[in-house]
Amino acid sequence: MLFLRRQVLAQVGRFANVSANASTKFGSLRFAHKPSFTADSYPSLQRDPRYATLNQADIDFFRSTLEKEGGSIVNGLDQSTDPSDLEAFNVDWTHKYRGKTQLAIKPKTTEQVSRILKYCNSRRLAIVPQGGNTGLVGGSIPVFDEIVLNLSLMNKIHSFDELSGVLSLDAGVILENADNFLAEKDHMFPLDLGAKGSCQVGGCAATAAGGLRLLRYGSLHGTILGIEAVLPDGTILDNMVTLRKDNTGLDLKQLFIGSEGYLGIITRLTVICPRRPRSTNVAFFGVSSYENVLKAFSESKSYLTEIISAFEMMDNTSQRLVDALNSTQRPLEEEHPFYVLLETQGSNKEHDEQKLNELIENLIEKEVIADGVIAQDESQLRVLWERREGITECLAKAGSGVYKYDVSLPLNVLYDLVNATKERLADLKLLGESSDQPVIDVVGFGHMGDGNLHLNVAVRQYDKRVEKALEPWVFEWVASHRGSISAEHGLGLLKKPYLGYSKSPEMISLMKTLKNVFDPNGIMLPYKYV
Repeated sequence: MLFLRRQVLAQVGRFANVSANASTKFGSLRFAHKPSFTADSYPSLQRDPRYATLNQADIDFFRSTLEKEGGSIVNGLDQSTDPSDLEAFNVDWTHKYRGKTQLAIKPKTTEQVSRILKYCNSRRLAIVPQGGNTGLVGGSIPVFDEIVLNLSLMNKIHSFDELSGVLSLDAGVILENADNFLAEKDHMFPLDLGAKGSCQVGGCAATAAGGLRLLRYGSLHGTILGIEAVLPDGTILDNMVTLRKDNTGLDLKQLFIGSEGYLGIITRLTVICPRRPRSTNVAFFGVSSYENVLKAFSESKSYLTEIISAFEMMDNTSQRLVDALNSTQRPLEEEHPFYVLLETQGSNKEHDEQKLNELIENLIEKEVIADGVIAQDESQLRVLWERREGITECLAKAGSGVYKYDVSLPLNVLYDLVNATKERLADLKLLGESSDQPVIDVVGFGHMGDGNLHLNVAVRQYDKRVEKALEPWVFEWVASHRGSISAEHGLGLLKKPYLGYSKSPEMISLMKTLKNVFDPNGIMLPYKYV
C-alpha cells in the first residue's frame, strides 16, 4: 500500500497491527440470548380480531398449492416439526424482534403467490412478506401469528440483454448472486450492501435500499425499470418494462419501491445495470475532525467528479470495535478521530490514478487528512473495505443487542447526532463501563454521498430505559434538523409511530388511502408501516 503522512508518499508492505492493544470494551461480550416476543415487549400492540386464525384446512390448501411446482412450507402446527425450524422466520437479524408465526410459506412461482394471497385475502389471514430478513426495523418479522411468505425459492435470473444492460430476475435472487452473474457479462448490479450475501433484490427494492455506491450509480428508484407484483387480492400486476423511458400514465412501480410489502409483494424486476469498471481504486484516510471530513468530501467531488463511487465516514469507536472483533488489521499506525474510505471506479486506470493522486496531494497540502493508505491490489482493496463493511457484523458480536437508527441529515450536522446521543446517555447514567449501565458505546458511520448516518447504540442487553431515552428523542432531533427518520430499511415496526416527524398529516392520510384501495382487508404487513 501507499502510505501517506503529511507531504510524504512512501511504499510500505505492511499494516499497523494494533489489534492486540485495541480497547477490549467490545471484546468480552457475545450475543447469546433469545429475544422476547415482540408482542410481549410492546404490550400496547394487540392482535387485531379481524384476522382469522390458521387451521388445518388452511395448511392443506397451502400444501396442495405448493407441492405441484416445488414450493414448500414450514408448519409449526405439525407435531413432527422442530420448533427451531421456524426460528429463522420469527427472529430478525438484530435479535430484537421475535414473532409467533406457526407457518412459513416458500412459493416457487408468481402464480403460487397469487393463489396464496387470493386465499389469504378471502380468509383474512394476515401476511408478512419476507426476503433475506436483513432489515433492522422489524419489518419482515411477524408480531403475532401472521403467516410469513418467504421468497427465497423464487431465485431465478431470467434474462440479460448485454446491449441495453437490462437484467430480468426474480425477487428472491440474493444480491451477491445477481452481481456475480453480471460479472461474467462484464456488468454489475447498481446496488452494493454489506449484507449482499444474504439480502434479496426484491427486499432491497421493497425498502428502497441505497447502499454503498449510490454516489456513483444512483438509487433503485432510478435503476429499476419495471416490476411484477402480486396485489393482496391475488391480482398479478405485470409491469416488467425494459425501456429507459415510458411516460404513458402513472409510474406505478414507484408505489412498490420502498413500500415494504404494504401494498403487495414484488415478485420480479427488470433493472438497468452499468458496465463493470475497468479501474477501481480505494484509499483509506485518517482525519483529525469531522470538519475535515466535510472538506475532504467537498474536495473529492471537485477533483474526482464522474469517477467517485463511494465516500464512507467512520468514527474511531467503530474502528476500535473492528480491531477487537475482526481479524483485519488497522491500516494506519496511529488512531484518528475519524476515518474515510474513498473509492473511485472508472474506465481508464492511468486517468483515474492521476486524478486520485492530484486529490491526495491537495488534501495533504491543505492538511485536511492526517494519514492514509491506498490499496495496491485486489487483496488490499478488500481489506480496506472490510474496515467499513465489517462494522455491522462486529456490532452484532459486541454485546447482547444494538439499537440501530439509519437516518438522513444535512451533512453539516450529520455527526452531531452521535455526539448528542453519547451526551444524553451519559447524562442519564446509561452509558459507561459498569455492568449496571446497559449501553456499551455509541458508534457512528455512514454514506456521505447521500447524508445517511448509521447511528448504533451497542448494549449489554436490551433495556426499556435505553429505548425510552432514544425514542422518540432521536427522531425529534432528526426532525429539528430537517432530516428523515429513515434513510434505509424503511419504517417497519420500529419507526411506524414516528412517521409524522418526516411526513405531513396530508401525506400520511394519502398513504392510508392508497392502502385501503390496494388492500381493503388489511392483510399485508399488519401492525407496521402506516
